[in-house]
Parts: sequence; C-alpha cells; structure tokens
Amino acid sequence: MSNNELLDALNILVKEKNISKETLLEAIETSLMTACKNHFGTSENVKVFMNQETGTFHCYQAKEVVEEVMDPVCEISLADAHNIDGSYDLGDMVNVEVKSKEFGRISTQIAKNVILQKIREEERKAVFDEYYSKEKEVVTGVVQRYLGRSVSINLGKADAILTENEQIKGEVFNPTERIKVYILEVKTTNRGPKILVSRTHPELVKRLFESEVTEVKDGIVEIKAIAREAGSRTKIAVYSNNPDVDPVGSCVGMNGARVNSIVEELRGEKIDIITWNENPAILIQNALSPAKVISVIADDEEKTAKVVVPDYQLSLAIGKEGQNARLAARLTGFKIDIKSETQARESGDLLDYEHEYEEENESNNEANDSFINEKLDSADSFDEVDSFDDSFNDEFEE
Repeated sequence: MSNNELLDALNILVKEKNISKETLLEAIETSLMTACKNHFGTSENVKVFMNQETGTFHCYQAKEVVEEVMDPVCEISLADAHNIDGSYDLGDMVNVEVKSKEFGRISTQIAKNVILQKIREEERKAVFDEYYSKEKEVVTGVVQRYLGRSVSINLGKADAILTENEQIKGEVFNPTERIKVYILEVKTTNRGPKILVSRTHPELVKRLFESEVTEVKDGIVEIKAIAREAGSRTKIAVYSNNPDVDPVGSCVGMNGARVNSIVEELRGEKIDIITWNENPAILIQNALSPAKVISVIADDEEKTAKVVVPDYQLSLAIGKEGQNARLAARLTGFKIDIKSETQARESGDLLDYEHEYEEENESNNEANDSFINEKLDSADSFDEVDSFDDSFNDEFEE
C-alpha cells in the first residue's frame, strides 16, 4: 500500500468510526513495535517515526558498532556501519531501518490484529462517550426484537435494552417500530457500551414536554413536580416565570395540540397539568383536580393535609383505586386525608375549618374597625367624618 493509499484509508476510518487520526497513527506505531518484538525478540531498541501529513512511516533499530557481532539485533559491524555512513566508529549507535516486508507472516498478522483491536476499542469508546453524554435524555430508537421479556432497541450507533421493569404494562412493540425512550444509564463492558433505557420513568414525560413546548425548553415555564403511573395517568405541576405567560395553557397548546402529541407518544396515557403554587393548601387543591375542593388545612411541618370535598365529589377526588389522591400526594409531597362534607361535619374537621375561617374574618374586621376609629378620632369636624365615610365605602366596594 502506498503512502497516499494509507492516508486515504486513515481518513475514511476517521469519518466512519469517529476516531481521531492521531489514535490510528498510534495504533500503527504500536503494531510495528509489536511486530518487531515478535520478529526480533525485543523492541527495546526500536523507534518508529511517522509523518501525520504524508502518512509515511519509518521503523529503526538502534545498534552499537562493534568489531565482532555477537547479537545482530543490537549490534552492527564496523564495515556494515560504514556502508550506511563512513563517519561511524566503534562504540557509536547506528539507526538501521527495518523494512516491514522482512517480517514473517505471523508477525504481520499480529501487527494487523493490534491495529484492528485498537480500532475496535476506540470505536466502542467513541460510542460510549456519545451516549454517555445523552444520559438522562430522550432519544428515538427502532425496535429490533424481543430478548426474552426485554426488548432490543437500535439507537443508531448502538443497541439499547428495554427491560421488562422499564416497559409500560400492556405495551407491545413491533419490529421496525419507532419509539421514544429515556436513557437511564450507560455502562462500559468488554463487548462495548451497555445502554439501559426506560418508558416508565417520570423524566420521560418531562423531556417530552421540553421538546414539544417551546416555553418549557426556554425556561419561561418550569415543570416543578411530576407524579406518574406509567401507562395510566401523569400529573405535572407547572409554573411561569413570566406573568404574561399562562403555564398550563402553554403546555396544553392550541386545541390541546401540544399535550395530545405527548399523549399519543405515550399511547393514550392521561396527563393532568396543574398550576404550581408555593402555598401548599392551594397546591394540594390544584393537585386534586378535576375534583372540586371545599377546604384544605395543610401542616407544612408534618407534611400532612386534611381536605374536605363535596359529597358528590368524593369518589372523583380519590379516583379509581385511589389513583387521583395517590398521585396528588406524590406530586405535593403531602400525606392527604380526604373526607366528604358529611364525613367532615360528623368528625368535626369542617367545624374546625369554619372556626379558623371565622377567626380570620373576625381579625380582619377588628383591624378595619380599629382603622375607622383612628380616622374618626383624628377627624376635626363632621364634614371630615362624612368625607372619610364616603371614601371608605367607595374603597370597600372596589
């Protein structure tokens, strides 16, 4: 192979395998050193010089000039040294070029295997680095085949494994079908990278919203929390950093286009989008949507909440097999106790709420009365009192 052909071959490998030219040249150098060691028994006195621009390479053995050659691998006679350069003298070191064609068949095969092994290692490393950088991201893959109860998914340059635990219950895949998966973990093994993916992880929904909703991708709308029961229902709490942008409306899209696209990808999984609020009581009320709530008493320290709903809304608030309440609890981080209005009155919980509500109103009324009395005491005439009374009524009505 000519130098130009070698250089062309290297450039092709660089593009196809995503391996640096420097790495390939190092592999060739290593292979020559290995061939020399196999052919001559040692490579300690061997040096390889390569030109990355032209692809030329030369292999030399450093030999000492002696009168009588005892070890032809490390020594050279004075006469032979003079054939190379007449200025050499006894004791000098001479670089004698080694021609690769001198290597035997076995040495050549070993050198070839060294290069191929290095290429395979670097190719695996490049693939590992590429997918390791995509860890915790969503990618599109093509279903290959079932491996027992797991599914092999081709991601382009590597295959991933979708285990039974990471599959949505009841979901069936057909070969060549394109699906989106969440990359859980990328491991390195002797056979190359091992990529584990998921269809059940809550972050899959988050990443899908990031790809589908511009406001989420740009950070205008934040997804504060997600609670998911894969294949059935997901609740997400969203918050807008821009008061002019409706977080729920942005995620739903015009006529539900954005959220419907995600629902379709998740094969009909229901998605509830609620507004995030720092006030835990309001957040819990929102999280129990679509159920209507009469009252919420939340204990932020104990992370517990008592919720009262109308009698006819109790089953809706709890949900089928408790799903709505369970997801609301996961979303908010509170242990939620839901009671109907009748149950709450019987247990006294609703009376406690009404008592707190009355105390709050009474406190507000006392503050208003105090404010009015201060104004009356400071008034110098009845005209001022009348004027204040009118302005207070106007303000109150507003």
